[in-house]
Amino acid sequence: MTPLNALLREHIQSQVNFALMEDVGAGDITAQLIPDNQIVKATVISREDAVLCGQAWVNEVFRQLGKEVTLTWHYKEGDTLKADQPFLTIEGHARTILTGERAALNFLQTLSYTATVTKQYCDIVADTNLTILDTRKTLPGMRLAQKYAVTIGGGQNHRFGLYDAFLIKENHIMAAGSITNAVTMAKDIAPGKTIEVETENLDEVAMAVHAGADIVMLDNFSYKDMITAVSQYKGKVKFEASGNMTKEHLLQVAKTGVDFVSIGALTKHVQAIDLSMRVSLAK
Repeated sequence: MTPLNALLREHIQSQVNFALMEDVGAGDITAQLIPDNQIVKATVISREDAVLCGQAWVNEVFRQLGKEVTLTWHYKEGDTLKADQPFLTIEGHARTILTGERAALNFLQTLSYTATVTKQYCDIVADTNLTILDTRKTLPGMRLAQKYAVTIGGGQNHRFGLYDAFLIKENHIMAAGSITNAVTMAKDIAPGKTIEVETENLDEVAMAVHAGADIVMLDNFSYKDMITAVSQYKGKVKFEASGNMTKEHLLQVAKTGVDFVSIGALTKHVQAIDLSMRVSLAK
């Protein structure tokens, strides 16, 4: 994904619009306790080390809320934050800042987590030729955002949906009759689209290669079988390892010579970076 391309910018606008509708609804009744002309200064910190991601979503939250608010980012997107470092200052109308706080931090804490954990995986294999990929196991409605966060963390994107590449799995193979039939039909249906075949053993690897797949997924293969597959067919296809790709196993997988590792945990095992916003009266 190209960070903040036109499609993503449009997506950010609609995501933020929905988040504000969901949170603010007909109006923030608690904010009405604050004088309308009250000006404050808010400082945002992370309580843990993290990769900063989600600035565009935060900017859009306050743009859509309308009142004049100034955001000063002290770090760039993708920078590593140390715990308790102030990384964002917001100045302006208290009502606007407090109304937008939760929506803004929700995006920031979620996307920063995805970027952070992706960087952790990428750092492990930094001295190898292995590429870390995400999957379609994303939060509903957050796919483009999470896939953007993966790129900020140093990873790359697998297919975005069911429309941009073939991933032929066990059930597709069963329905088509064979790996060969499935690949042949895929070439007829959408010529030029990448064709990846999920395999469970070395015999299936051979079938996928001979059928003309572009990428062969090695699903839950042993290290030994990964090495065998790569040594036999390297140069003819690309290889992607998948299944139980934990940090503990990652470097050993890289040593087998596979090209990619896809990791669902980047986007489905989502936690939140612990962020805090402190507000004071503006001087």
